Amino acid sequence: MLTQVSRRLFTTDDYHRMLQNGVLTEDDRVELLAGEIWQMSPISSRHAACVKRLNQLLSRLVGARAIVSVQDPIHLGRHSEPQPDVALLQPRDDFYTDAHPEPEDVLLVIEVAETSQEYDRAVKLPLYAQAGISLVWFVDLMSECVQTYSQPTPQGYSEIHQYWRGQSVTLIPFPDVSIAVNDILG
Repeated sequence: MLTQVSRRLFTTDDYHRMLQNGVLTEDDRVELLAGEIWQMSPISSRHAACVKRLNQLLSRLVGARAIVSVQDPIHLGRHSEPQPDVALLQPRDDFYTDAHPEPEDVLLVIEVAETSQEYDRAVKLPLYAQAGISLVWFVDLMSECVQTYSQPTPQGYSEIHQYWRGQSVTLIPFPDVSIAVNDILG
């Protein structure tokens, strides 16, 4: 006799209850993606430095026109709540006190990857596209480039560009803001 085995996918409500009941803690480096709880890679000093640089650069260049969110959740629907390294959010007086930002609140998501390129590209980028996140930057520390993804579709992003050292990336929501790849990578 064959036994049917199926996976149980978690909802964001389940995930939040696990946090409230101590099954998961804020110290657990996990995120909910497509109903599964994924353990995130450890953050190297190089990765952390890049996130700090992005935080400082974006805060200075964008000012009060957006909220810079660092490693905070974004609610993508019933089964996904990723924690991108950096996000630019629509400004709100309450700073999203009552709920995590939704896709329509997100101006830019930035993922920094040193050892997690495959995971970020295969798992997180498609979820961002399916949710309608209009702009994602992927900072690849190994290749020393910044890839930009825009024009989301249910199958992924239809427009992808690469920027290397010596080049600058313009922030589409704020065309007056360009950031040198050298400044992002350090």
